[in-house]
Amino acid sequence: MTTPELQTPDAAGAKVAGGALLIDVRSAAGRASAGEIPGATLADRNDLDALFGPSDNPAITLDTPVVIVCGSINGSGPVAEALAARGYTDVSHVDGGFPAWKEAGLPATEAAGQPATESANGTADQNAADQPASDQNAADLPAAAPSAAP
Repeated sequence: MTTPELQTPDAAGAKVAGGALLIDVRSAAGRASAGEIPGATLADRNDLDALFGPSDNPAITLDTPVVIVCGSINGSGPVAEALAARGYTDVSHVDGGFPAWKEAGLPATEAAGQPATESANGTADQNAADQPASDQNAADLPAAAPSAAP
């Protein structure tokens, strides 16, 4: 098995520009809070068979160049290794993940919503934007239309 290459965002972008398949394995919430990569193929990192087919009957040829991006190498590394273990021969992942990709000026959209904020204990708190309107503070709701007073 070949060890997947950890590439700089610029090298990964060049590989994608040259025809490599770009796979984004971030969750929907991760993409919504940080932004997306136009043209990336989305895959569930816990269900690689959905995109790549079973190991014994791959849906994508094993010599297809593949670049994996996640929020960090902690997410992309295991996926890249799993693909290499399946026999893919040209797999790499992005050093620094999506944040580094975006910082390098590579194609990316802005976040769809406001990013989650981090609490003092280091866990992500849900934003008011993620809550139903009935759960939001009155100050966060749009003002009612003015009445037709004389």
